[in-house]
Amino acid sequence: IGPSCWDVEGLGMLLEQGMNVARLNFSHGDHETHARTIGRLKEALAKRPGLTCAVMLDTKGPEIRTGFFGPALEGKKLELSAGQTLILTTDYGHKSDGSKLGITYEKLPQSVKPGNQILIADGSLVLEVLAVSGIEVACKVLNDAAIGERKNCNLPGVHVDLPVLQEKDVTDLQKFGVPQGVDFVAASFVQSADDVLFIRKVLDDAGGQNIKIISKIENQEGLDNFDAIVDACDAVMVARGDLGMEIPPEKVFRAQKMMINTCNKAGKPVIVATQMLESMISNPRPTRAECSDVANAVLDGADAVMLSGETAGGKFPKEAVAIMARTCLEAEEEFDFDAAFFGELELEKKRHTFTLVESTTAAAVQAARTASARCVVVFAHTGATAQLFAKYKTNVPLVVVTCHPEVARYCKGLVAGASVLLLPSLTRYGYQHESGEDEAVMVTEAVKYAVKLGFIKYAEDVVLALHSYRVAATKNIAMRFFQAGSACA
Repeated sequence: IGPSCWDVEGLGMLLEQGMNVARLNFSHGDHETHARTIGRLKEALAKRPGLTCAVMLDTKGPEIRTGFFGPALEGKKLELSAGQTLILTTDYGHKSDGSKLGITYEKLPQSVKPGNQILIADGSLVLEVLAVSGIEVACKVLNDAAIGERKNCNLPGVHVDLPVLQEKDVTDLQKFGVPQGVDFVAASFVQSADDVLFIRKVLDDAGGQNIKIISKIENQEGLDNFDAIVDACDAVMVARGDLGMEIPPEKVFRAQKMMINTCNKAGKPVIVATQMLESMISNPRPTRAECSDVANAVLDGADAVMLSGETAGGKFPKEAVAIMARTCLEAEEEFDFDAAFFGELELEKKRHTFTLVESTTAAAVQAARTASARCVVVFAHTGATAQLFAKYKTNVPLVVVTCHPEVARYCKGLVAGASVLLLPSLTRYGYQHESGEDEAVMVTEAVKYAVKLGFIKYAEDVVLALHSYRVAATKNIAMRFFQAGSACA
């Protein structure tokens, strides 16, 4: 979300075109600006009853930047030629005259060695390390370039020894994210499970226990520790921008497929992001290659795809969301749901890790297909069972019914294929309430909602409902089939 779409009308258009999550990039803007954006989003939602949208806080995270220029370069760019030597110094107070440039990363001399490359300004300037001495790193310039002050730096293949949350990030989470009730934190440059646990503690200490953590994988260290990161976090973002700087770009596709596959097996939502429809920043139509990129992410098994500059600063934000949504729908028509379901089922059988809830959900997915059910209804207190339906790739429309607004936003945002019905007054269902007296009304409302969405057309249409309940101290879960007409009789 940015200036191109952050007024009430613009946000409303994005909601109508299919936006499920609004991402606030904390690399830009202040708390007041982002708070106003959330306020306008709520205003746009209030005008559109039935629509749901989660809020994601994307942290600035650990970053390395070049320094400032001296008087000789004031108002100018630093012109560099291939073959010349440029000194990088960790004395960030140094004002560059063209031969030496300050850098924020104090451990740079200890982290790099001769032969390593340093990419500056999104890779527009490539340096090769020649020698390290004290607080300085001598580099050879590999290409002609002109850069300004405070440009970002990437160190491909080098472990960056910086905390996953900088002081600003902690403030953003505890002083803004928690009080504002954001739904997700997208944590930049997660490199280990310990990073995720640290973020969890920072959120929990401020009362943010319900905020989900999305790990952004942006370097080799994150890839090396990916399995442990997946276990620790709530979801993953394949952040291809910085990842393409940190690893060879020709290997990004393989990393993307690996991450999606691992998340699918673990039942964790996975988002593919960055440059998906990049040309639409300035053009009203995407390239065919960009549409193929979006479609292939869906076919690989991604649960969500994300736009950034296309909507934040582009000329055609509404059109970008609309064509991305249409492309996802087209790709889902080609997705092999049966292969995905049976592949996941066989894997879990080999692992012997089935819980009662998961085995029932898997059975429900298969039963819904066999019975040609028109939709599946799930009652949700946390969204965990709904997420299992996404794990087993049900191709039957999923209607999630909940009394919790935050669960509704989570399911609509990250549970693939979910339509969400929020019924705040109906709270007596699930394990917490032995009577379960609201469940009959919830089923009726779910069927009416499915009719409204076009999932159900006839009274004879079959519906599958999955619900948990309690008898004394025993937790139970059941699925039942019924005809749509009987629920509304």
